[in-house]
Amino acid sequence: MTRPGETWFDDAAGPLIRPYAVTRGRTVGAGHDLDMLTLVVTVTPGPRLRHLEPEYTEIVRLCREAQSVAEVSAHLNLPLAVTKILVGDLITEGLLNFRAPASGDFNDGIAVTDDLNILQAVLDGIRKL
Repeated sequence: MTRPGETWFDDAAGPLIRPYAVTRGRTVGAGHDLDMLTLVVTVTPGPRLRHLEPEYTEIVRLCREAQSVAEVSAHLNLPLAVTKILVGDLITEGLLNFRAPASGDFNDGIAVTDDLNILQAVLDGIRKL
């Protein structure tokens, strides 16, 4: 039994809220074609945030400087699919702008790039998850 003020879980226990609860059960986003290299940035000045969930507030804060969806996912410690849904919600509300990856080449909806530095950074980010 835990004492008052003492937590009963540790960092290894993982998140207490399941990803499907964060997206309210949604598995598909708002229709924006986002991939892990899509850049998102906060609109300035942006409309008022209508969501009370802390994930939305954190995304808006993180995206004051342009971030890839993969970077946002890593910072939030959420799966990429969940992050895409949350970012899509904020784009729909006009709080975020997005831009496709710099490379215009796509293969089955996945951005193709020859820059090994970008690919290594993405791989490093995925490993941190």
